Amino acid sequence: MKTYRKRIADDILVRKLEGKGAVLIEGPKWCGKTTTAEQLAASVLYMDDPEKKEQNIAMSELNPKRLLKGAVPRLIDEWQLAPKLWDSIRFEVDHRRELGQFILTGSAVPADTREITHSGTGRFTWIMMRPMSLYESGDSTGEVSLQDLFSGTSEIDGASNLNIDRLAFLVCRGGWPQAVDMRDEIALDQAMDYYDAVVHSDINRADNVQKNPERVKRLMRSYARNQGSQVPNTALAQDIAANDEATVNEETVASYVSALQKIFVVEDMPAWNPNLRSKTPIRSSDTRYYIDPSIAAAALGIGPNDLINDLKTFGFLFETLCIRDLRVFADALNGGVYHYRDKGGQECDAVIHLRNGRYGLVEIKLGGDKLIEEGANSLKSMEAKIDTNQMNAPSFLMVLTGTGDYAYCRHDGVYVVPIGCLKN
Repeated sequence: MKTYRKRIADDILVRKLEGKGAVLIEGPKWCGKTTTAEQLAASVLYMDDPEKKEQNIAMSELNPKRLLKGAVPRLIDEWQLAPKLWDSIRFEVDHRRELGQFILTGSAVPADTREITHSGTGRFTWIMMRPMSLYESGDSTGEVSLQDLFSGTSEIDGASNLNIDRLAFLVCRGGWPQAVDMRDEIALDQAMDYYDAVVHSDINRADNVQKNPERVKRLMRSYARNQGSQVPNTALAQDIAANDEATVNEETVASYVSALQKIFVVEDMPAWNPNLRSKTPIRSSDTRYYIDPSIAAAALGIGPNDLINDLKTFGFLFETLCIRDLRVFADALNGGVYHYRDKGGQECDAVIHLRNGRYGLVEIKLGGDKLIEEGANSLKSMEAKIDTNQMNAPSFLMVLTGTGDYAYCRHDGVYVVPIGCLKN
């Protein structure tokens, strides 16, 4: 039996169940939602069990309360096959007057909300699961803790075991739990299989609109080339049209991107809006990211050796990997990850902002002393722009790197941390 690798979402799920009657776990297909929920569930209903699927769906119409009986927390897997269960669960939560009653998981394909009459406010809470961070997959030593940095630690000590070849492999393998314990050649196939499923099936199921597979491929390739940028849909449309006999308009691109968002293939990053000393106009467009760097690699049709031979592309996809990990870690700390860009050219790759008002500024660099120096200087410049009379000073400044053996604090107070030794 395959050993379960502990996920950061485990503790989040425990906490959420203490505060609400039902928890809905969302996220991309294959990221481990059901497996994580099974670790805590006292009973399970698999709605898509081939031998019972039709019976379960029929029962959800005739007597949904029967399906909800069982030891709690009760896991309802693939709940979206019977959307009416949502209202039944809300009703049960209200009348049982107990917390931690249900866990809902399902395919990334959205449920038909036309059959849902209540929003679930006050009864449901949500968890967003993503593919594994390097810490969860065992590829980061976890010696440097983001939580410690937010707590004001003045010293850090950590070492990374990742060389550039291994890092290129991890970008292309991604954080898919199924791939983590496979031998390398087979592990790399998993992201390509995921990409193929999105192109030929999943994107159509997102909104029940049949799409041109070749056009989906071109969009996903364009998206991959624009990781970490704020490129508008018009530019994506032009990029696709350059390689397409037919004209592609902005509305079509927007509908395709929306479908990819619904199935959690892309997760763009919102802008951060701090209080600044000057009236510098801030760019408010979202930054484009896949939820996992392996999707970008698959869309481009490249592997680890290609990244080694094209360090510019490697840098873009490494940034996507870092954003994935920072988002996973931020969730555990009750925070979110944002980007900053202004009209004057000042930028910050990632701002980790917690609900308690603390925040850290992060620049992401693949490696090398020159790039680290550039990142540190940019962070200090960004720090100087913040009006500390109106908001807190940043808890830390960090250059997050791919290569480099050790984590350390520079003389100017900027932390340099390899992704291979970071955790939440």
